[in-house]
Amino acid sequence: MTVTVLILLLLALGAVGFFLGRARAMAASQGDMRRLHSLPNFYGWHGAIMAFLPALFFLTLWSIAQPLLIERQLAGFFPAEQFENETDRILLMADVRRVAQGIDSAVVAGALTPDQAIALNIADDDVRARLAEVGVALGSAVTAEVLQAAQSYRELASTGGLFRSIFTILIALGCLAYAIKITQADFRARNRVEAVALGMLMLASTIAILTTVGIILSMLSETIRFSTMYPFADFLFGLTWAPTFQGNSQLGLLPLLWGTFYISFVAMVVAVPTGIFTAIYLAEYASPRVRSVVKPLIEVIAGIPTVVFGLFALVTVGPFLREWIAEPTGLGTSGSSVMTAGIVIGILQVPFISSLTDDIMNAVPQSLRDGSYGLGATKSETVRQVILPAALPGIVGAILLAASRAIGETMIVTMGAGASAKLDLNPFEAMTTITVKIVSQLTGDLEFNSPETLVAFALGITLFVITLGLNVFALWVVRRYREQYE
Repeated sequence: MTVTVLILLLLALGAVGFFLGRARAMAASQGDMRRLHSLPNFYGWHGAIMAFLPALFFLTLWSIAQPLLIERQLAGFFPAEQFENETDRILLMADVRRVAQGIDSAVVAGALTPDQAIALNIADDDVRARLAEVGVALGSAVTAEVLQAAQSYRELASTGGLFRSIFTILIALGCLAYAIKITQADFRARNRVEAVALGMLMLASTIAILTTVGIILSMLSETIRFSTMYPFADFLFGLTWAPTFQGNSQLGLLPLLWGTFYISFVAMVVAVPTGIFTAIYLAEYASPRVRSVVKPLIEVIAGIPTVVFGLFALVTVGPFLREWIAEPTGLGTSGSSVMTAGIVIGILQVPFISSLTDDIMNAVPQSLRDGSYGLGATKSETVRQVILPAALPGIVGAILLAASRAIGETMIVTMGAGASAKLDLNPFEAMTTITVKIVSQLTGDLEFNSPETLVAFALGITLFVITLGLNVFALWVVRRYREQYE
């Protein structure tokens, strides 16, 4: 029984638990609802929760532990001394899992019978062809030893799956029976259900926090590995970016950092005034009819995929800037440039800034506007001296959101700015950013055992530090001005 089928079965048992718990509470009330501590639906939800959550928790733990235990059982097939490093063993075990899952898929699809699956011979070309039909390619790395380990993996996984199904169903039925047994008129079902709801909310917030911590630790650990292979001072202050993957690489951060900030600066020059002026018009000057048409049209831009913006930069903005500005003035001859990527990224950020700023300005109390008009101020003076200062903390947050996305943009930069890592003031020259180089360093069938690959994690932690600094600065601005205008 697959995990999906088990979850559906648990959901069905949860539904049964809801109706049984509610019916049990109704019977315990003897027709007088005032005898019940909680509303009948709370008793039903308690039955559903008891039938579903404990079994789901067990199923989750089993699904996590089973592959680890199986790999430990298969350690005898591949002694540690036959590998140069741990990465080779991990890759080989990945091949074992892939082959085992491929054989199971072939059986399900009818390409192999169960008996044929057990008697597979790696030297049989027909076997490779049948597995290829279901999308499993047996490469040269798949030896008879790997196939034997895969067969053992299938056997252990099948046995484990059987016990998993039995124990999961028994736990669900046992907890459901216990829930029905304790359902009495004075049972505090509402308190139990609300405690579970509170626990789920806390779990959700904990998952979010742990995800952030995990991201930081994963990048930090690989960055430390990188620092043991490449001088970290040369990485931080190097002026040349020239990875070779054959050694003697120059992995200087500063050219990438310069390109990231330069393109982001151009994007913000385009996006911030355009977005704020658009928000001022929509919030203070546009009629309700115009606003109902213009605002959705602007927000449509936010839904366009960035690859479409990249194509727009490649075939429209870049050639236009090259033919009408760069070549006539002698500043460049390429359509890929800082200006191309910056303008297009700036257009992409306009909806974020304008929509958030518009909502923030509309949240400014009407009494502030009325007081300003009562003192004789014009609409423009009210906007300039009352509304914008009051909305400033939120506007700073909107600009920060746009700046963070501009710093992290990849596709538009790849297609519009080129891939040249250099220090140059000319905005019509091709440059690149940190995010583009992270992708390029991790593209291909590479192992994490060289500085040219691990440098991607050092670049990632650099981006994290930059965005963290932006958030801290924005928080300082928001707190300072919020105290001033509240």
